[in-house]
Amino acid sequence: MSKEYVLKPFRPVVDLHIDYERELNPQQAAAVTAPPGPALVLAGAGAGKTRTLIYRVAFLLEQGIPAERILLLTFTNKAAKEMMRRVTDLLGGDPAGLWGGTFHSVGHRILRRHAEQIGYRGNFTILDREDARDLLKACLADSGLETSDTRFPKPDLLGDIYSLGVNTGQSIAEIVGQYHDHFTRLIPQIETLGKLYQERKQRANVMDFDDLLVLWRTLLREHPQVCDHYQRAFQFVLVDEYQDTNVIQADLVDLLGARHQNVMVVGDDSQSIYSWRGANFQNILQFPRRYPKARVFKIETNYRSTPEILQLANAAIQGNACQFEKELAPVRASGIKPVVVTCGNATQQAAFVAQRLLELREEGRLLQDMAVLYRSHFHALELQLELTRRNIPFSITSGIRFFEQAHVKDVAAHLKLICNPGDELAFKRLVRLMPGVGGKGAEILWAAFRRKVFDDGGSATPAQPPRLAEALQACASVAPKKAARAWTEFAILVSQLEAEEVRTRPGRMIEIVLEGSYEDHLKATYSNHRIRLEDLEQLATFALGFAGTEEFLTQLALLTNVEAEQGTGNADQEQVRLSTIHQAKGLEFGVVFVIMLCEGLFPSARSLDMDEDAEEERRLFYVSVTRAKDEVYLSYPQLRMLPGGGREMMQEPSRFLNELPDGLVDQWMLSPFGASH
Repeated sequence: MSKEYVLKPFRPVVDLHIDYERELNPQQAAAVTAPPGPALVLAGAGAGKTRTLIYRVAFLLEQGIPAERILLLTFTNKAAKEMMRRVTDLLGGDPAGLWGGTFHSVGHRILRRHAEQIGYRGNFTILDREDARDLLKACLADSGLETSDTRFPKPDLLGDIYSLGVNTGQSIAEIVGQYHDHFTRLIPQIETLGKLYQERKQRANVMDFDDLLVLWRTLLREHPQVCDHYQRAFQFVLVDEYQDTNVIQADLVDLLGARHQNVMVVGDDSQSIYSWRGANFQNILQFPRRYPKARVFKIETNYRSTPEILQLANAAIQGNACQFEKELAPVRASGIKPVVVTCGNATQQAAFVAQRLLELREEGRLLQDMAVLYRSHFHALELQLELTRRNIPFSITSGIRFFEQAHVKDVAAHLKLICNPGDELAFKRLVRLMPGVGGKGAEILWAAFRRKVFDDGGSATPAQPPRLAEALQACASVAPKKAARAWTEFAILVSQLEAEEVRTRPGRMIEIVLEGSYEDHLKATYSNHRIRLEDLEQLATFALGFAGTEEFLTQLALLTNVEAEQGTGNADQEQVRLSTIHQAKGLEFGVVFVIMLCEGLFPSARSLDMDEDAEEERRLFYVSVTRAKDEVYLSYPQLRMLPGGGREMMQEPSRFLNELPDGLVDQWMLSPFGASH
């Protein structure tokens, strides 16, 4: 008689004997050693959130919980690697069997095992963003949808619409109506294309990034035996940065934790700033309702900042009605008060920041220990110019560098072509924005255009500026039929740009480009078209400070080259950090400057219509302040050039400054001879 003998994997005995009371503060220790059951750990900024999580893993292992019964979920690959590294260091070895990683990586691992049950084969492949765009292009080509006589969303934008719908639990109609109402009449076509995209993915045995979550949830919901297996397998579920979860991720946590209820989520509601990419602030607020037996632990001891900075941070978040009340408590000794700096205009604000950076460096502070934070890309235009003038090295971590963004380069290409009709790259960039024009088409059009502009076919610049609009009209027959309308619009636009009274005024030239069809291009191409349009409106205002178009383009080129050199240079080079606040979350610096704290800029004008948006802006301000360890400078210009004509207008200081109680900050007023404190 044969008998099955189960060979169990060897697991060394975990015998850590960690002194949790010595290693952790009382608040951290309470969370780490909490008894089984649901738990919400509210960990304030700089309060040792990661330390709490890794010690919780160690504590569970010491209690005899097998590593494979623990699931640790994080948001980024970097965070997952760091978390696992620190767990390994604490345990003195690899915690074999521990399930740890991002939501997407764990979903991928589980879907590989059960692909057949959701209509896929186990060897499915994952589409990156470019692959997904190409598949959407193919769906559009095969759909039979008529899009030639109207602007239709580009494949990248379609992907963003479908993704945001999935991650927020909203319908395509709701997403289009809320963010892209200029496409409302195309909702049926967009929905049809979305169905084709889903069908084609399944036929091709491919998944996009969102499918790793959506199909994981579908698997658990529609296959009870699979769900039961993982509910039994994961006795403890730990989640990092829970305030950033979307509706799918919260559902997955609830599904996996339903049997044992040993769900511990760690986060800070005051740092929930990603609603624009699908994060649902209500997940962390509603956790105690979904888990009525949940214990709530607050970790408020801050190891990062001085008492003066923490007083500012605590006061800054008080205006939010929807929050768990916390009060960050300092460990560090007293420092200097945060400073509010009133500047005459954006140029003076830039001069102040640059001068103060140099002063602090003279006092021994390294540039890489200082950061300038801002709400939006365009807030730092004047500052980048000023730092370049003063030869102060800087790096930018605001995603793609401002002057390297596609929409900025598109608009700059219009100006370059007017100034230099021989600029082949600018011409080809512009014509490739037209429907039906690819690489070969751009070559043909360039050759025809060049012959019309330069009579001798050579490279010499004509004595008189050529009439570019006439040359474009003469080349109309060479343009593809699909591009006929766009070509005519382009010729009309160029005729406006090359007019004698316009061609030397870069600000007005940018406004004319936006008044033409380029705004429609933004709407059809980008999910964040409103932000990009605002970027370009502010670029037009920035351009008013230059004597002519050539000077403006020269400065753009210099700024771009400086940024490029710094972006690829020695990582050890001393550089001040420029960053949007969103990109700076999770970082810390000795000195932080927060600029452009004007009403309508920070908080942004778009956020002022709804209370929940205004509260997210206040959380963003809180995040900016809590990045600082030693010094904070909050500045705003009293005058600001407005887009469309360049009028200067008085600015109201941000409500976030007005909300601060008396005595928390010092006030500095700038004068031509220095700062009076």
